[in-house]
Amino acid sequence: MQIQKNSFLVTGGASGLGEAVVRAIVAQGGNVVIADLNESTGQALVNELGDNARFMRCDVTNGEEVKAAVDLAEQAFGGLQGSVNCAGIAVVQKLLDRDNNPADLDAFSRGVNINLVGTFNVARLVAASIARRVAAAKEAGNTEKNGDQGVIINTASVAAFDGQVGQGSYASSKAGVVGLMLPLARELARHGIRVMTIAPGVFATPMMESIPEKAREQLEAGVPYPKRLGEPSEFAKLVTHIIDNSYLNGEVIRLDGAIRMV
Repeated sequence: MQIQKNSFLVTGGASGLGEAVVRAIVAQGGNVVIADLNESTGQALVNELGDNARFMRCDVTNGEEVKAAVDLAEQAFGGLQGSVNCAGIAVVQKLLDRDNNPADLDAFSRGVNINLVGTFNVARLVAASIARRVAAAKEAGNTEKNGDQGVIINTASVAAFDGQVGQGSYASSKAGVVGLMLPLARELARHGIRVMTIAPGVFATPMMESIPEKAREQLEAGVPYPKRLGEPSEFAKLVTHIIDNSYLNGEVIRLDGAIRMV
């Protein structure tokens, strides 16, 4: 599937990895609906990118809001060819604190709800939109055998495999994203829709800007090669390759400089 003239929904697209994906898709002639909670940065990005981008304030756990973002893509660009789900949060808390008090269950649930349930919510609504388009095309006799009709790209994390102390919510939710991939890829195959997952390591995103310089240096030192944080543009390059390469399906790709968290 070529990016040019095709349309994609990018959640968390107003900053960080999502913003890099938005910029890469538009640079290659594609269209994007940016779904994000940050209205000011999202709208500013649309103003910069022009007619190939639209913004919709969107909570990925809210079915009506995600449906509105999908509807916007259908109205503005004639439909969707895929989605890139970059929306997520990192909840950090130990199971027991220093006084052996248990972790906050609501905080744990919030992380799982946004990272995992939100991913499923976006996937189900985007897949439904693509499947309707495919069905209509088949009825009109306008589809080709083995034609690539769409791709859903979800974002997990190396924490899905190498979860650290305090990452119970984050690691388990991202492991859930990995586990979600193959059942969806198998189910959506009949519609010509692929499902892929990227598991990034440590990247230079706004989330990283809040950590102390010493902690950042330690993270960089833990990456075998190249010994630095990943750049959002490198994540975006992988996304665009997945879109272009129709034989990539039902797989998780670690993008991490060979880091293994301990």
